[in-house]
Amino acid sequence: MKIISFNANGIRSAANKGFLDWFHEQDADVLCVQETKAQEAQLTDPMFRPDGHHCFYRDAITKKGYSGVAIYSRREPDEVRTALGWAPFDDEGRYIEARYGNLSVVSFYIPSGSSGELRQGFKYEVMDWLKPILDAWLASGRDYVLCGDWNIVRSARDIKNWKSNQKNSGCLPVERAWLSGQIGADGGSDGTAGRDGGWVDAYRALHPEGEDYTWWSNRGAARANDVGWRIDYQLVTPALAKRLKACSIAREPRFSDHAPFTVEFDE
Repeated sequence: MKIISFNANGIRSAANKGFLDWFHEQDADVLCVQETKAQEAQLTDPMFRPDGHHCFYRDAITKKGYSGVAIYSRREPDEVRTALGWAPFDDEGRYIEARYGNLSVVSFYIPSGSSGELRQGFKYEVMDWLKPILDAWLASGRDYVLCGDWNIVRSARDIKNWKSNQKNSGCLPVERAWLSGQIGADGGSDGTAGRDGGWVDAYRALHPEGEDYTWWSNRGAARANDVGWRIDYQLVTPALAKRLKACSIAREPRFSDHAPFTVEFDE
């Protein structure tokens, strides 16, 4: 099983840069996209329905050209869910889940707080509201893969400029504690104790000492100088973690300010 997570920063823009051609070459089972920045009615071109894949979108209804998530799936899911029951989150198009038997694959887009206090406050609300949902999923007995842009780093190994970003959204101590507090002890946190039986950070499980990034600012030469952040994750339930085989971050070609993150699982 091969799953790709990718924040497209506009699926039409990424497609024009060759992303869907690249995706076709990857032979992936599932693609989770964040920030489609489009309404489904705008994606009528056949390129947005890749051959052999079932495509599902959850658009933002708060404003056009904003947020939005999608799942492209080789196998037709048994069920697709697009809402978690809280309109402020659901209406921004931040969650879609495909279910296959006992397996759920989720495409998540957690809010950024970088634009100011209002959005940072909303991010905190989302964190508080989402925690019991994540807890319930962990306890459900289902296998889950939570793909997405979480807009939070976990430790100094996940960000180039650790010290200078301590007061910036995405690297705030309370954010890091929240994210790592959902995850089992893996040595990948900033000192936050992991939870017993918690989610497994697929990248950190496969690369305990890795210092790779998935997002780079468009300012300056951040990407050229690898001044990045690792904020795109695949978090998996412990039983599924036993099947982790390999993962990769495709820095090139450049389709977005984020890089596609691929995880492979043994059968």
